[in-house]
Amino acid sequence: MEPSSYRERLSPEGAWAWSDSKLPIDLDDASALAQAIVDTVRDPLLVLDQDLRVVSANRAFYQTFRMKRQDIRGHPVYALGNGQWDIPELRLLLGEVAPEHAVMEGYEVEQDFPVIGRRSMLLNAREVFNQRNARKLILLAIEDVTERRATERQMADLLQLKETVLQEMQHRIANSLQIIASILLLKARTVQSEETRLHLRDAHLRVMSVATVQQQLQSSGHGVSIELGPYLSDLCNALAASMIGDSRPISVTVKADAATVASSEAVSIGLMTTELVINALKHAFPGGGGGEILVSYDVDEARWRLSVSDNGIGLQQDGSARTHSGLGTAIVESLAHQLNATVEMTSLLQGTSVSIVHAG
Repeated sequence: MEPSSYRERLSPEGAWAWSDSKLPIDLDDASALAQAIVDTVRDPLLVLDQDLRVVSANRAFYQTFRMKRQDIRGHPVYALGNGQWDIPELRLLLGEVAPEHAVMEGYEVEQDFPVIGRRSMLLNAREVFNQRNARKLILLAIEDVTERRATERQMADLLQLKETVLQEMQHRIANSLQIIASILLLKARTVQSEETRLHLRDAHLRVMSVATVQQQLQSSGHGVSIELGPYLSDLCNALAASMIGDSRPISVTVKADAATVASSEAVSIGLMTTELVINALKHAFPGGGGGEILVSYDVDEARWRLSVSDNGIGLQQDGSARTHSGLGTAIVESLAHQLNATVEMTSLLQGTSVSIVHAG
């Protein structure tokens, strides 16, 4: 583990200090009281002189490191034990505490200690001094974070395992969808009934739309916010590549404001976009003609509008929609309802626009 530290300078007034003239008890009693207070602290504490020699330690230090008073009193801190504290950077940081009135916070040490084994410790140090004799001391607090670091590593391992499982699941889902789509398309070519053939081809498109959305989300990563512009562009490029042949000069363009959404919301927006683009490709340009499809996403704080527009045949002359309500329409309306949005269809001067509007 990489050691980390934090230092700041403080004025002598900001350091811990005591004045003999203000003590209501004598020095011996004050010293005993200070030691008793320090002994109540659960974390190990050391008091060092400005030469980094141990002046005193609390009960928690002796208990934690299995050491005795004669093992540490008067010894340099970097010579304790088997030299586990002999760390050049630590010695430098501690050496600057007293002369520069500095504070050391959160310096992490991971070492093998006698008896207790390998431990992770957070060290904090600051200057204390006696106004009577101007003696400068350093209080070094030691926090054992071994269990915390082990828990953090365990959580990181679990998250990595979860990521691996999700990736494997995504891969299997993608393969399964491709197999199902291939079977549906193969069956559509063999049936005699034209009506059945149309239903199978429609089901094939539904499966491919889910597969395309799943593929794009997989490439964006798991558990992260999705940048909608690139996501919609990749999605529409994949749809165009699979559904528009060289003989059909149809372009699919995406114009989206900069926005990020949760992956769950991106799934719904992606499926609605896919359904609307597929619908336009199937019905807006009869006879194999060319045209343009525009996918736009406009956002204003919590309000957003997803629109799919085309310059195709638009509404029929009798004013009815160019297509009857079908499975795709039901899917779009259901997904819009889940997002608390409404579906609007508009007849353009040339073509049709379908919008999903979220009012915020």
